[in-house]
Amino acid sequence: MKYSFESKVRFSEIGEDRKMTLNSILNYYQDSSNFHSEEAGRGLEKLIQKKRAWILSSWQICVDRYPAMGEHIVVSTWAYDFKGFYGYRNFTLHTGEGELLSYANSLWIYMDTQTKSPAKIEAEEVDGYGMEEKFPMEYAPRKVPVPKEGIWEEPFIIRRHQLDLNHHVNNGQYIQMAMDYLPEGFAVHQMRAEYKKQAVLNSKVIPKIWQEDGRCTVALCAQDGSPYAVAQFQ
Repeated sequence: MKYSFESKVRFSEIGEDRKMTLNSILNYYQDSSNFHSEEAGRGLEKLIQKKRAWILSSWQICVDRYPAMGEHIVVSTWAYDFKGFYGYRNFTLHTGEGELLSYANSLWIYMDTQTKSPAKIEAEEVDGYGMEEKFPMEYAPRKVPVPKEGIWEEPFIIRRHQLDLNHHVNNGQYIQMAMDYLPEGFAVHQMRAEYKKQAVLNSKVIPKIWQEDGRCTVALCAQDGSPYAVAQFQ
């Protein structure tokens, strides 16, 4: 089952260039996946009852054009595969007239919230979502390589406003933090992100930056150097 909803680009969703930001596109995609779950009868309350959660493992978001403030947009999402404890989901962003603006792939892990371990996806979950055809795009590897070299930046502390309902840093917040280290004028046409472990309130984050060949990789690391998340922009 494909899920879609319509909107208009709001002032709160644009950057200095009066175009929708990458983080706003990501938020639309995240919201659409939640709306889809509710529509399919697999929403938050159902998951809480079952002591289950869908945790985002990785993103690949491609942008052909960033829409301007006031443009009519249509956001769509659908599941295209389930394997073991993994769920695979595509997203698209079109104008009201049908122009493709952005598209994405994502990988989710079905978690047992009591044991904090991956859980096998039940048949009722698969049946609830159904499966649609995989979007025709160039699929990048799930893993985003952590740069062996790079520049370490000043550490910062995770604040309460960066947390979500699971009490750890929201997926979009990692991308927003990473984008602060992009060179001025860097136009992002593809973003890949891999989430490796959870940062929580008062976690210390140390960014590591590596640039090469029109590509910028930002690893947001714990004090021991292991990454919470790695984002690659090009």
